[in-house]
Amino acid sequence: MTSPPVALSTASVYPEPAAAAFELAAELGYDGVELMVWTDPVSQDVGAVQRLAERHGVPVLAVHAPCLAVTQRVWGSDPVTRIRRSVAAAERFGARTVVLHPPFRWQRRYAAVFADEVARAGERADVRLAVENMFPVARGRFRTVPYAPGFDPTEVGHHFYTLDLSHTAASGSDPLAMLDRMGDGLVHLHLTDGSGAPRDEHLVPGRGTQPCAEVCERLATERFAREGVVVVEVSTRRCRNREQRTALLAESLVYARLHLVASSPAVLPGPHRAPVPQPAPHA
Repeated sequence: MTSPPVALSTASVYPEPAAAAFELAAELGYDGVELMVWTDPVSQDVGAVQRLAERHGVPVLAVHAPCLAVTQRVWGSDPVTRIRRSVAAAERFGARTVVLHPPFRWQRRYAAVFADEVARAGERADVRLAVENMFPVARGRFRTVPYAPGFDPTEVGHHFYTLDLSHTAASGSDPLAMLDRMGDGLVHLHLTDGSGAPRDEHLVPGRGTQPCAEVCERLATERFAREGVVVVEVSTRRCRNREQRTALLAESLVYARLHLVASSPAVLPGPHRAPVPQPAPHA
């Protein structure tokens, strides 16, 4: 059975620019990249990104819309315009998925139209808008939820979802239960890890407390291999040089490949399973 494609988030090479992600993805054998559109000027230039993809032979498999706090002016100040530009970029790249965060609470007008805009934008293009689970923000002993209406998009209900395992760690959520709630709407995985501390750590998978291996194994299905993408989104900003960064990204890719293999390939996924012939016992 074919495994899901594994892409490298351009955020994983920060503080190096997006161009470095294409170089490393090609060097290490990733299937593509997820483009994080943010303050790096190249990430905002669709033509420049397309040239990088062609030069390195590494396709853009997903676009992460500019919805971080630091990217509120990237591609304009209107968040709906940013969604539409992200969809247009994904169409040009041939990417099937745009990753979105829920609105911030202070974006009241945007929050009021977010669900409808996400559904409508997806209808106009062959692109899935996959809303990502987030996490509360801790300030001392207090935790606040900066997203409207909350950090768990399954409580609202969308057609498509992104599951981020660093965010489940930071929020104290059960990632397997969230995976079940997302169901067939789960089309995108940010493969990463967290210790359970109330902050977004984006550890290399396997170095934290999240059941990264089990999540991967549960996504090792024909449906997800056909429709989904696994994206390594880890923090390498403390690496002192390219060699250290490359080692972490190589380790993450090996982890993904190892666990994105069905543990029981003779058993077909889905409700109707054919019986598996058993060998006769030895005398």
